[in-house]
Amino acid sequence: MYLKKLLWALVGSMFALSAASQSVAVKTNLLYDALLTLDGGVEVKLAPKWTAELTGNLNAWPVDNHRWKQWMVQPEARYWFCQAFSGHFVGAHLLGGQYNFGNLGTDFKFLGTDFSLLKDHRLQGWMVGAGVAYGYSWIINRRWNIEAEIGLGWVYTRYSKYECDNCGKKVESNRPHNYVGPTKAAVNLIYTF
Repeated sequence: MYLKKLLWALVGSMFALSAASQSVAVKTNLLYDALLTLDGGVEVKLAPKWTAELTGNLNAWPVDNHRWKQWMVQPEARYWFCQAFSGHFVGAHLLGGQYNFGNLGTDFKFLGTDFSLLKDHRLQGWMVGAGVAYGYSWIINRRWNIEAEIGLGWVYTRYSKYECDNCGKKVESNRPHNYVGPTKAAVNLIYTF
């Protein structure tokens, strides 16, 4: 309940800031949309070359018998090299959320993280992290943009491990893990006003 109130306060403050600057963008990440994950974000102009963004996503259902349930919020501050909502930018972001993954059939290791655990086990836990990003926004017309962004960073997580994707027998509890690698990948469709 506290998290919902905090999220609404952040979104409300962004709209209050936008009234003075008259520059707001709403967006959706087409990569998440393709993975059947609900996604949305709001970005507001704070200064000629500075914006603040808040995005969130939710996947609350299994797809093709795979368990990929998660929610995440990701605030970001951006510096634009030319002007806000146009051209190259760099950003710093935070992230937080919860997940429940299993039966995913992955079989690889990446930068110290063993994703093959998701093939025969279910992992359920929470995460927090931070990262930096680079992106570019192409102006399509007066209101529409397409934006590409990639971010790298660190994520700290604590999770419990279960025997299989549907059973409830816990194998490990409250296990910590540090992940370093990609923390953001986006191809955003943006409407500005």
